[in-house]
Order: sequence, then C-alpha cells, then structure tokens
Amino acid sequence: MSGYSAFATYYDSLTANIDYKKRAEYFHEIIKRFKSTADNILLDLACGTGSISEAMAGYDVIGVDNSDEMLNIALDKKFDSGSDIQYLRQDMRKLNMYGSIDVTLCALDSINHLTSLDDVRKVFRNIALFSEPDGLFVFDVNTIYKHKNILAGNTFTYETDQVYCIWENTFIPETNEVEMHLEFFELEENGLYSRSSDNFTEKAYSESDIEALLAETGFELLGKYGDDTFLPPSCDSQRIVYAARCKHSGQKK
Repeated sequence: MSGYSAFATYYDSLTANIDYKKRAEYFHEIIKRFKSTADNILLDLACGTGSISEAMAGYDVIGVDNSDEMLNIALDKKFDSGSDIQYLRQDMRKLNMYGSIDVTLCALDSINHLTSLDDVRKVFRNIALFSEPDGLFVFDVNTIYKHKNILAGNTFTYETDQVYCIWENTFIPETNEVEMHLEFFELEENGLYSRSSDNFTEKAYSESDIEALLAETGFELLGKYGDDTFLPPSCDSQRIVYAARCKHSGQKK
C-alpha cells in the first residue's frame, strides 16, 4: 500500500473532476435503502484528504487513513469548514476503533490498494469486528475490466494550474495488478520546475472473490451496483459498489 507521500500534495487538484457532493449523496441513498440514517457513526475508511468525510453531512464521521500527508490536508479542510470530524492515522489492515461503528464507507478504489486476498480478508474482518449488529459496509472497487482495458499499460497526462503530471501504468495480466508510476512537475516562483514522483499498485479482484470474502467474514451481501448507478454491474462496468450487512458484532462475541 502506498503512503501517497508526493501524490497527496496534488491529489485534490488532479481529482477536481470528482463531484464529492454527488458521490456522498449517492452513498447516502444506498445507506438509506438498508438502514435508518439517524444518529449514525460513519467510518470513512481510507479517507484520503477528507473530501468524502466532509461531504457526508448528517453523520458522526470518523476518518481513517494511513498517510500523514493525506491526513494533514484533511485536517486543513476540517479547520476551514469547522466540522467535528475525528481523524485517525491507521493502516486499515490493523484497524482499531474505540467503539462500534454503524456504517463503514470505503470509497475511491481503496480496496484495490490491498494487493492480496489475505489483506482484503483482514480488512473485512476488522470492519466486522467493530461494526454494530446489522452495521452496514459500503465500498467500491475498480473492476478487472477497467484494469485490463482502461488503465492497462496506458500513459495519461494531467495539467492543472498547480502541476503537470505524467501517469504511467504497467498492467500485470497474471495478477490483474496495475503498477502506477507518477511524475509531478511543479512550476516554482523562479520559473524552474521542481520534480517529484510516487509509485503504487492496485489489484482488481473478481466479484466471486469479493463475495466469498464478505460471506467468510460475516457479511450478508445486500446489493451491488455498476458505475455509481443503482443498476447491476455489466461486463464492461469500470467500478462496482457493494453494500453488505454485518450479521453479528465481533466485539460482543
């Protein structure tokens, strides 16, 4: 898993196309389908720079991420907005909450950053452990189709007022992993460019593997949706959103 040490600086400007308010409303609609949304504690797992955390109005939000750089930006947003979000630095494979959680949300392909089924299992078990009875788990993943056909071995370039970015992918078909290398060029006041880089890997999992791990770790699958809709995923869906219910509370066993 990446610490996003360089990427964190430019993450928000490079993902400015994401409508976080709209995504938060979408997740809220999924939650409402399966649970009363009143007075819920919501864990935003792998919260990054806190954009989803800030947008999930109406919940008592706890944001968890493993990157100091990402969390520093999230804390700046909290200071600017005056929100009461609580942020914790933790590796989601070693999640340790101080109480139980009503809803866990893990968005923007964070599960794909776990590059082994055993790591995914650890995360699912931890979420089950700290879930309230009938607690919800909502998360999205990039699909194998997206890794093979969209990310693949392609190179992308992005340019903002802040930075010029070259994003190079290497697809590994044997594992459905994409190794990502990012080069950032930021124009300084002296007219010269400073250069930094970051690397991370994402792995795509089959629907059957995800569903088997949910069942193994004590979750009941409630729904799965393709590409941020309420329709079933298709063979060319780039993202699948899962909604699952914890069938027990691990803390009360």
